[in-house]
Amino acid sequence: MMKVRQALETFLAKSGLGRRIAQAQVIPDWPRLVGPQIAAVTSPESVSPDGTLFVRVATSAWMNELQLMAPEIMARVNAGRGPGRIKTIRWLLSR
Repeated sequence: MMKVRQALETFLAKSGLGRRIAQAQVIPDWPRLVGPQIAAVTSPESVSPDGTLFVRVATSAWMNELQLMAPEIMARVNAGRGPGRIKTIRWLLSR
């Protein structure tokens, strides 16, 4: 008989949901990944199936700064992530 964990892992792998769950894990991990200063002025919203992370930013000045820091932030976000990779970040100005 298969253990519940093994059955769940098999299902997630076959259905492709495992990758989506790994991508979505970026959202609760965001403050730890980017640090308190960036986390204070940003809010991750969602991850699309193609690996685009949408993040709201408090001001246009911060948006410009974060665009310049994007390679460093991408490296932090994807460190240790296998198939649930984030491919790009879209910075959105908060409303």
